[in-house]
Amino acid sequence: MENMNNSAPAVQLKTNKGLLKYILLSIITFGIYPLVVMSSVSDSVNIAASRYDGKKTMHYCLLYFIVAPITLGIGALVWYHNISNRIGDELRRRGIAYSFGAADFWLWNILGSFILIGPLVYTHKLFRATNLMCANYNING
Repeated sequence: MENMNNSAPAVQLKTNKGLLKYILLSIITFGIYPLVVMSSVSDSVNIAASRYDGKKTMHYCLLYFIVAPITLGIGALVWYHNISNRIGDELRRRGIAYSFGAADFWLWNILGSFILIGPLVYTHKLFRATNLMCANYNING
C-alpha cells in the first residue's frame, strides 16, 4: 500500500490567468470569457480558503445575472470588495508576500477608472493574487 501522506490536493487549480489573455479573449468571445474567468476566480477562492475562513463567495454568474441588476450594481461593489479581502487574507494566511485587498479594488478599479487604466491594474493584481494563491494551494493543499 502506498503512503497517502502527500498534502497536495487531487484537483489542481488553474494558475494561468493573465491580463493580456483576458482582454484578447474578451474581445474574441464578445464578453463571454470574462464570465468564465471570474467564475473561476470565485470557485478557486472557495476551494482554497473556505475550510480555513468558513466563508463562501457567491458564484460570479449569480452575481452578474441576478444580484447586480436587482441591486443596481451595489451587489457587484460588495462582491468585489469581499472577494478582494478574502484573497488578501488567504495570501497572508499562506505566507505569500503579495499585497492585495479591498483597498486595491477601491483605489484601482473605482478611483483608477478616472485615469482609464486603473481597472486594468486592478484586474492584473486580482489575477496575480489568485494565481499565487492557487499555486500555493496546488502544492500545499
